[in-house]
Amino acid sequence: MTDGWHWHQPDGTATPATSPPSARPPVTPHDAGSPWWSDALGDPWRDPRAPAAVVLPTPPSPGAAPEPVTDPDAVPRRGMTSVLFIAMFSALLAGALGGSLGYALAVRGGIGGTVLGGDPGEAPAAAQRPPDSLAGVAERVAPSVVTVRAATKGGSSIGSGFVASADGYVITNDHVVEGATGGATVVFNDGSTASGSIVGHDAESDIAVIKVSRPNLVPVEFGDSEAIAVGDPVLAFGSPLALANTVTAGIVSALDRTIQSGEPGGQVRYYAAIQTDAAVNQGNSGGPLVDGGGRVVGVNSVIKSLAVDEQQAGNIGLAFAIPINQAKRVAQDIIDTGKARRTVIGAQVDSSGRNPGGGARLGAVDPGGPAAAAGIRAGDVITKLDGRPVEEGTDLIALVRKYAPGAVVTIEYRRGNSKQTASVTLAADAK
Repeated sequence: MTDGWHWHQPDGTATPATSPPSARPPVTPHDAGSPWWSDALGDPWRDPRAPAAVVLPTPPSPGAAPEPVTDPDAVPRRGMTSVLFIAMFSALLAGALGGSLGYALAVRGGIGGTVLGGDPGEAPAAAQRPPDSLAGVAERVAPSVVTVRAATKGGSSIGSGFVASADGYVITNDHVVEGATGGATVVFNDGSTASGSIVGHDAESDIAVIKVSRPNLVPVEFGDSEAIAVGDPVLAFGSPLALANTVTAGIVSALDRTIQSGEPGGQVRYYAAIQTDAAVNQGNSGGPLVDGGGRVVGVNSVIKSLAVDEQQAGNIGLAFAIPINQAKRVAQDIIDTGKARRTVIGAQVDSSGRNPGGGARLGAVDPGGPAAAAGIRAGDVITKLDGRPVEEGTDLIALVRKYAPGAVVTIEYRRGNSKQTASVTLAADAK
């Protein structure tokens, strides 16, 4: 049994547990003058690991400086080098962050760096537009488009036109030069001008030809007005409201739209027009209507408007152009002979009223004329011409005007209750 200090063998002899204990001074009972701890080493309950004596610090000598007191929880102080390094590093970091933030706010549009739109790159020049784009077509056709000014007794007239040949022939509308007291002034797209003489004009077809003397003219390319279809894209060129070098875009919105125009008491014009929704206004008259390939397919001539006064009329998306096949033929006649041939069927339309079943009733047929030669008689009602419906007399006149003299067309007509068909060879008017 052990108490932690000594271990006794069974025979009662004391044997050290490890090594002999160090000699201890004799324990003497303390007296009244000895401290209470003077016999502590002899205490049997003493912790052997406790100090052998209580050591009291030596009191400071008089006049000595007090021992500094250190707070164990205080952060140790760094040297001035460390402080300066930290300050410099903080300043550099703050400058870098401030510069980056300023760049984001001033250049990139915000803290998040959001940029609206992509890199625009280099803007393409007009010459770089694809030739078949609207801009490419406009660039190619514009040098051939002109503004036409003519002096009249009532003042002046302004319209548009286009160069039809390299030797200076310009096509425009008859009503642009109607009543001109002299020649006409032609203004090109670069602003230069040239004096022109009026070669001739045809009031009924509304086509006129002007001749100018100018080198390096660029004529238009002609298309085929019979090859276009509803929905095809088109561009209208001209000087609407005296605004030169104007281009508007639209589509072909109808074909063979019968147009009967002219001033009251004056010449009545008939043609089966190309209808378009391209913006056309006063001053566009005589300018070209071109297809998506830049080929002229019509001559802008008439607009529809809700205004009663023609001077107040404006575009409402309904404009009409003379088919280029007809305009080109008439212009060629004027250039060659000074006047245009008019295509006729050799019959007069009864305009006393509409027929209940539609169609154009013939009031008279010229003996020996195209209609009489095909067996058509007065009183017959023509309902179709080459498959195109004829609703009234003006439709028949306008459709006949589309064709050149000598063209063969198929006529469908009613005689009483029977329907018949005939082939008619159209002729030129004897005038």
